[in-house]
Amino acid sequence: MITKGIDVQTIAQRIIDGERLQRSDDLTFLLNTPLEELQAGAHEIQTHFCGNHIDFCTIINGKSGRCGENCKYCAQAACHKTGIEEYDFLPKEEIYRHALLNQNAGVNRFSIVTSGRALSGKDFDKAIEAYNFMRERLTIDLCASHGILNREQFKRLREAGVSSYHHNIETSRRFFPYICTSHSYDDRINTIQLAQSEGFCVCSGGIIGMGETWEDRLDMAVSLSELGIESIPINALMPVKGTALENREQLGADEILRTVALFRYINPTANIRLAAGRKLLPQNGATAFINGASASITGDMLTTSGTTIVEDMKLLESLGLTNKGSSGSAAASSKIN
Repeated sequence: MITKGIDVQTIAQRIIDGERLQRSDDLTFLLNTPLEELQAGAHEIQTHFCGNHIDFCTIINGKSGRCGENCKYCAQAACHKTGIEEYDFLPKEEIYRHALLNQNAGVNRFSIVTSGRALSGKDFDKAIEAYNFMRERLTIDLCASHGILNREQFKRLREAGVSSYHHNIETSRRFFPYICTSHSYDDRINTIQLAQSEGFCVCSGGIIGMGETWEDRLDMAVSLSELGIESIPINALMPVKGTALENREQLGADEILRTVALFRYINPTANIRLAAGRKLLPQNGATAFINGASASITGDMLTTSGTTIVEDMKLLESLGLTNKGSSGSAAASSKIN
């Protein structure tokens, strides 16, 4: 798509008509267009592809702390002293109890998230046991986030009823070495592609506010589009004392809202998912939900305060939105997960 000299509403309509923004396009309009105008276009794109449906997911920290990786933002990295609670893999009954409560509250999907480069050995066996236990008793969609896995592990997850795999790219290829050196950007890309080859819907996004540039954010959005990612969580850094990024200033609401909108233009059919940092937005993200964001993590986050499910359900109702089924286009209902 050629964007130079074209107004933002025309670009939005061309995206709705099937054109897609590419890495070779001039994407500066996403940074220079007044926020309200950019959001108006994002609203039209979201309405076309997602209807009035908002996808809610919840997570449980299935194994906490003692991670050997050195990601600068992470409270669970062993190289940081954050005072976070540390524990081994939770009993399957406790995980099931949380999943059941979330299912009964109307949440669409539930994920076990674990610390560490990769879940392996007896801990991975415990995860498989937990997923099997939930699959036999629940109807909520099951997701997983267990780091850099191999093909056999992905096959076992699929057999246990897991349909989605979460693995963030975190930022741009250029900026990644500034936030992590214990594994590479390509390690993450390879894991994503392996999960996709085994039939998973992949949930992958990143964190903004770590010191990256706007160009890094654009690069991350384009890279996720090129990977065909179907669910994109956007986290605004909530600096945790004891981490390498503890002194970063929190982002302003307009910066987060612009990021959400530009991700919608570049990834029009994906679920753009609000994650950490929602509380930095007006009305807990209400404006984002009608201007680009079609999904959110709800309930408590891993290491930051979240939003209660009841509050979120009330918020959707007040906005004329729903998490019951999908009222978007055929393309959205078959693509979005």
